[in-house]
Amino acid sequence: MTERTAPTLDDVARAAGVSRATASRVINGAVPVSRPATEAVRKAVAMLGYRPNVAARALVTRRVGAVVVLVPETEERVFSDPFFSRAYHGALEAFRHTGIHVLLSMSHPHDGVDPMLAFFQSDHADGAIVISHHGYDFARAVANSNRPVVFVGNPGVPGLAYVDVDHARAAATATRHLLSRGAQTLGTVTGPMDMFAGVERLRGFQQAMAQAGRSGHLTAEGDFTFAGGEAAAFDLLSHHPEIDGLFVASDLMASGAIRAAERLGRRVPGDLMLVGFDDSLVATQSIPQLTTMENRPDLLARTAGQMLLEKLNGRQPESPVILPSRLVVRDSA
Repeated sequence: MTERTAPTLDDVARAAGVSRATASRVINGAVPVSRPATEAVRKAVAMLGYRPNVAARALVTRRVGAVVVLVPETEERVFSDPFFSRAYHGALEAFRHTGIHVLLSMSHPHDGVDPMLAFFQSDHADGAIVISHHGYDFARAVANSNRPVVFVGNPGVPGLAYVDVDHARAAATATRHLLSRGAQTLGTVTGPMDMFAGVERLRGFQQAMAQAGRSGHLTAEGDFTFAGGEAAAFDLLSHHPEIDGLFVASDLMASGAIRAAERLGRRVPGDLMLVGFDDSLVATQSIPQLTTMENRPDLLARTAGQMLLEKLNGRQPESPVILPSRLVVRDSA
């Protein structure tokens, strides 16, 4: 009985009815190939059980066949906030049929940019998606690199590709909703002020308040966590019990704000109307369910992944890509 040999690239090309070069282009994702040829090669790969020689392909393409999702947050934060699991799922979707592995790397934001920069510049990955970055040091460090990178969120450095939502416009929409519901005195629990999303959501709140002839000075800084939202809201509501409308810059913090209101004997929405941000699983699990602004981490990361794939294939993607955010009305306001 003869031992069955592994299928080769020539076998794939023959089964797909294309040239060896075309089969190689589809498998390596090097340059665009027509949809019929791509589908034929993928069917042949599945039928034959072809597995590319990773080492040989790396020598030809100078790639390792992996990208990394860089998250400068602690493991506790990443695994407790549903934003990150949805974002990673979106990145996986972007590379599902490419043969490219998607790695996940985390580092404590207090450690600075060096751990992230070392991984980014290593030979472990061909490119990176950066999510939840603090400050602009990392973006400045990679701005002159020839290694492909795409940010989820505005990196604050010209020339770097990114995908985001219009945080200021979304925050203004949330604020106007609270005003339309009859709230007289509004406050906000912001995100971290070293993050673009935190700054822009505060700006949107203050713009909407100014347009309504109101003061937007009742603010407390949070950190996008449940505990941080609870602490910031408790402090804000304790010092300003007149607040009857609260815009909270994330659903996780908004859930913490509900806990703070309960501790102070305030009912949501009876005594305090509240709008969050993200439309996450937390929004539907909170009691009451949260009125919130839509923010799709899976779509953001999938779009970033598609942009990174274009870069890996030698093309420059359209950038920035700004995704819409809509108000989702539930029970809290």
